[in-house]
Amino acid sequence: MKPEKTFGDTVKKLREEKKLTLREVACALSIDTSMLGKIEKNSRRPTKILIGGFAKFFDVSTKDLTIAYLSDSVAYQMMEEEYANEVLRLAEEKVNYLKTKKTA
Repeated sequence: MKPEKTFGDTVKKLREEKKLTLREVACALSIDTSMLGKIEKNSRRPTKILIGGFAKFFDVSTKDLTIAYLSDSVAYQMMEEEYANEVLRLAEEKVNYLKTKKTA
């Protein structure tokens, strides 16, 4: 599975590929249809438990969906920042540094 542009886009594509309605998927995941619609439109954020539910229901990787969700979170947070690209580069360096420090 290749994630779409956003988590919501990915979920919508998975649902449409299976030719399922919002109601059918929402019912299977025990959530409200309007909540699923908001998730697909990226105006509502899913919980980690719900991400796992989507992965299981659509038989896709939890890792892929989690990465799609987390990358959305970072992108939305950075979208308005003037120095977003520099911050992201430095954050990547810090993640690598912190990983090596944690194992030491």
